[in-house]
This record gives sequence, structure tokens and C-alpha cells, in this order.
Amino acid sequence: MSTDTPGIDPLQALRAPRDPACDVFLTGPVFLDIIFTGLDSAPVRGTESWARGMGSSPGGVANMATALARLGLRTSLAAAFGDDHYGEYCWDALEQGEGIDLSMSHTVPGWHSPVTVSMAYEGERTMVSHGHEAPAPAGTAAPTGTVARTGAPASTGAAAPTAAPAPAFPRCPPRARAAIASLAPGRSEPWVATAARNGALIFADVGWDETGRWDLDALPDLAHCEAFLPNAEEAMRYTRTDCPRAAAHALAERVPLAVVTLGAEGAYAVDGRTGAAAAVPAIEVEALDPTGAGDVFVAGFVTGTLADWPLADRLAFAGLTAALSVQEFGGSLSAPGWAEITAWWQLIRTCVSQDPAALERYAFLDDLLPTTARAWPLRRAVPTIGFRQ
Repeated sequence: MSTDTPGIDPLQALRAPRDPACDVFLTGPVFLDIIFTGLDSAPVRGTESWARGMGSSPGGVANMATALARLGLRTSLAAAFGDDHYGEYCWDALEQGEGIDLSMSHTVPGWHSPVTVSMAYEGERTMVSHGHEAPAPAGTAAPTGTVARTGAPASTGAAAPTAAPAPAFPRCPPRARAAIASLAPGRSEPWVATAARNGALIFADVGWDETGRWDLDALPDLAHCEAFLPNAEEAMRYTRTDCPRAAAHALAERVPLAVVTLGAEGAYAVDGRTGAAAAVPAIEVEALDPTGAGDVFVAGFVTGTLADWPLADRLAFAGLTAALSVQEFGGSLSAPGWAEITAWWQLIRTCVSQDPAALERYAFLDDLLPTTARAWPLRRAVPTIGFRQ
């Protein structure tokens, strides 16, 4: 859990008595992530490699759920949890540690938690995952197809594994301001349409298209989306363009908000309603572990959108939260809270080497953050299993 996070509610000025109790709803598989960092190179067959760092944390959809909760959004997660020690640890870490509502989640007797081992080196990572599909509990509908394990490296266009365990998706999600979906070719999830009809703004990312068709019409739930957030390679393939910016404009003809992430080059977004566009460069940081950075980016963008910030501010904030996350172990436990954001903003303004024009891009933080902060860097949660209080 993020330490000493100030009590900042980014939606406080917008809240009304009849608003839904839930800000963001999401669903998907929860993994136990075991992360090795500090590898000098990729593992070589027939040899033993030693990592200088190791951590464990809830992964999969837990990355995004944790990032949302740490940014002050009331987050509800529907997921299946194993009844092993891994599942118990993940449940406690999310519910007790992060304050995430798990009332729509369930524990599956006799089902073991899916696990991913991630090895980070040279700014990228290699993942090995294992798990079985969770049986649907009574009264719910099993999803069609499979749910992709999120987190393929955005800069390489590498395919994310597609045989991940699928949770039981809810027939009737809770009323929420927003919901986050992961689209896949040929798959439609009824809960997405239900959430949209109930007033939720749908934000969606997408995995690698294993079919090779890259057909937007094969993503039926795209019609319900407020925002679509693919990476550059995915966006260009879906739109048959050779430029990420051209791809964003083409996607904006299909969804109100098209956001294309550009890896180390930042992000570009187009508002399909107004035609307005925004580009924000990435923040240069020394990356320890890129696991979950894309999920944290989405969480930051959702936060800014629900708070009704200008498009460029949303992009800048999303990029900042993602940049802060890669400086720590793990996907979920590395997600920054307001304490980390405040400490970064206090520090960066004292660095004489900073370009004043670049700092101006983040001036909107002055109206959000407290005037005092703990010293940078902040130590976040210890990413391991087994320590007892």
C-alpha cells in the first residue's frame, strides 16, 4: 500500500448526492506476479541467471484497480480468486491494503491462482504465465473466448499471451461513473453494453490480434466506448496507417476519444467530438520494472477524464503516473499515489536543470496537491509474500 497518501479526492468538486457509489468498475483475471529485476541480459537456455532484485504482488487486472484506488477513485473489481495462499494474499492486498471493493468478486474452491513470472532487462520484460480458467459461479455468465494477460511491451508490438484464465463476468455491473474493458477480436461482453446504458463511460484497451486481421469491426464493444487507448503499433495496424498520429485521427472517427501511447515518445490523443488534439512527451526516468505501466497510464487518463481536465492535462498526468510506476517493483505495488506525485512535483521544481517550459506542462498540479510533501524518494510497499506483522 502506498504510504502516507494525502486524502485527495480528484472528483470532490463534482460529487453529488445521487451519484453512483462506484467511480470505476472493472473485471478480469487477477494473477500473482513474481518479478525479477536487475538481469544483465535475457536468460540463456541451459544456464542459471541471478537477478539483483525480486518482488511479488497482485497482477493482471489488479494493476489497474490498484492504480485507480491510489488516485482516489472508488474502485470496484469483479474477479475470481483462488483459495490458495496466493489468492488469499491477493484478496487481502487489494481489499485491506488498497480499499478496493471486492463485493462482486468470489473465491473459487479448489482452483489455484494464476501466476506470472516476469523478468525485466534492457528496458523490456519477458513473462511466463500459468493458470486455468475459473468456473463461473451460479448466476453469472461465462465469457466467450479467452481473456488476454495484459502487459505485452508496448514498444515492441509483441503479442500478449491469449490463454489466460477468464473470470466470470457479471451480468449486471454496479452503477459507476466509468468502466474499463479489454477488447478482443470477435468477443463481445454483455456487461459492457449494460454499463454504458447505465451511464458509465467505457474506457478500453486492446491486446495483440492473433488472427492477423486487425479489423475494427471485429471489436463490437468499441461502439460503446468513450475512449480507446491502443499502443502505436496496434493503432496503426487497426487503421492501416503508417503514422501514430494519423491512426489516432482515424480512430477518433469511431470513438469520442482516441489515445495512442507512443512508449518513450509519450502519447497523442484526439477528441473526436471537437477535433482537438494533444501531444505530450514522455518523462525520462530510470526504469526498474515496466510491469503494469500501461495500466497505470490508463488509470491516470481515466482520473483526468472523470475530473473533466483539459485533454493535454489528462495525457500529461497519465504519462507522469506511468513514469513514476516504472521506478519501482511490480505492477500494482508500483502504482503511485498522491504522496508520490506530490513529492515528485516538489522535487522537480527545485532542479536547476529543468526546462521551465517543460515544467509549465505540469502547472495544473498546483491546484491539486498540498504545499508540503515528504522527502523524495518515497519507499512504497515491500513487494513480497511471507512477512508477518
